[in-house]
Amino acid sequence: MAHFADRLFAAIEKKGGPICVGIDPVLEKLPDVVREGRGAVDAIEVFCSRVLELVGDRAAMVKFQSACFERYFSEGLACLHRLIGRARELDVMVILDAKRGDIGSSAAHYAAGCLADGEAFGGAFGQGGPDALTVNGYFGLDGLAPFMKVGASEGKGLFALVRTSNPGGDAIQSLKLTDGRSVAEAMGGVVAEIGSGAEYEGECGYSLLGAVVGATKSEDAAALREIMKGQIFLVPGFGAQGAGADDVRACFDGDGRGALVTASRSITYAYGEPVVKEWEASVKKAVEEMQDEIAAILG
Repeated sequence: MAHFADRLFAAIEKKGGPICVGIDPVLEKLPDVVREGRGAVDAIEVFCSRVLELVGDRAAMVKFQSACFERYFSEGLACLHRLIGRARELDVMVILDAKRGDIGSSAAHYAAGCLADGEAFGGAFGQGGPDALTVNGYFGLDGLAPFMKVGASEGKGLFALVRTSNPGGDAIQSLKLTDGRSVAEAMGGVVAEIGSGAEYEGECGYSLLGAVVGATKSEDAAALREIMKGQIFLVPGFGAQGAGADDVRACFDGDGRGALVTASRSITYAYGEPVVKEWEASVKKAVEEMQDEIAAILG
């Protein structure tokens, strides 16, 4: 399979922008017309499938929040993997937002179960794994190595947590080290080093190992972009968390590449409350407006 970063850049060009739609299904927030007469997992699958259809012509990727499916045990996980297959049918790349991480054999099991197109997926679910996975890079090289191995061999990508969008992350990620760098900047340096090398870099010049850099932390993005020149930034926080198009500008390189902006609630729950039967139009309009906003700052 082609390199992850090369595939992602091709998808961005085809879909018209670096847009990722986060799909975090919460049963109580789904439209009544979707929930009526259905069990929880069935309703979630119907809703998510329809969202995929609505955003698929604009979104280069979608990001499924694994926790929203794991809470329903095996039935929820089976639903998740069917949706990964549905996204593939619609020509939409998939990030599994599971933030996995460990060391040694445990990391290898996570890599096989959450990312690889191996026996577990083909046998149990009949689908391949996602195109990318969010990971916890704070275990360092020995924690990331098993994931990197799968990524290099199967054309998959990784996004390591570096500067998260939640306010509580400041208490740790903004701390200054003795050399003057913040914890986030030090983590960015680790990611840049681990992700470098011909075996990990695509023809586009970017690594299969990217970084999560929150749009709500725009003041740090420019410094992190200087540190991680070869990393694609996954940029959460757009929309419902308060970040706008201008906040994500520094996440891109000088050519307007290298970042994937993700919005979740502001897209999937754009219909608001009370939930109307014509909810689909609101979702479609929201992703179109997001694409226009990002396109405006990229020229």
